[in-house]
Amino acid sequence: MEHVIANLLQDFERGKMTRRQLIQSLAVAATAASAVTAAPAAAADNGSVIQAVGLNHVSYQVADYKKTRDWYVDLFKMKVAADDGKKADVAVGESLLALHTRPSPDTPVLDHICFTLANWDEDKGMRDKVEAELKRRGLDIQPTPNSFFVKDPDGLRVQIGGKNQ
Repeated sequence: MEHVIANLLQDFERGKMTRRQLIQSLAVAATAASAVTAAPAAAADNGSVIQAVGLNHVSYQVADYKKTRDWYVDLFKMKVAADDGKKADVAVGESLLALHTRPSPDTPVLDHICFTLANWDEDKGMRDKVEAELKRRGLDIQPTPNSFFVKDPDGLRVQIGGKNQ
C-alpha cells in the first residue's frame, strides 16, 4: 500500500494529476485496502449469517470512464476485466473497480461498494437467510436478481451477494 501511495504522490508532485484526482485515488485505494484487511476477521465469525469474504467491487461514477479506466490501468497496471462501451470493470486482484460515466459533470461519486458473501453461490437457501437477517435488522432492502442493496449508516449503498454480480 505504501508503494501505491508513494506513486500517487509522485504523480501529483510531477503535475500528472490534479489534487482532486489524488484525493479520489487515495480514497479508492484506502477503501480497497480496508476491505481486504477486514475480510479475514469477517470470515472467522462462523456465527453470523452474513459473512463478507471479499470485496467484490467498488462502483465509481466519473466524468469520462474511458479516461479513468486508462489512468488506473496505466498507473496501477490493472487489467480491464470488462468494457461494454458504457462502463468498464478493472481488476484489482480478485476485486473490481467498476467505472461508470456519471450523468452530470460535477463531483465524482463513489456509487456503492459490493461484498461477496460466504456460501452465497453454493447454498441455495442463502438468499432467503440473508434477506431474513437484513429485515431483522430493519434495513431497507433493494433486491436485484443476484444480490441485495442496503444503505450503511452514512447512506452509502452497499451491495451484497455472490461472486458474480
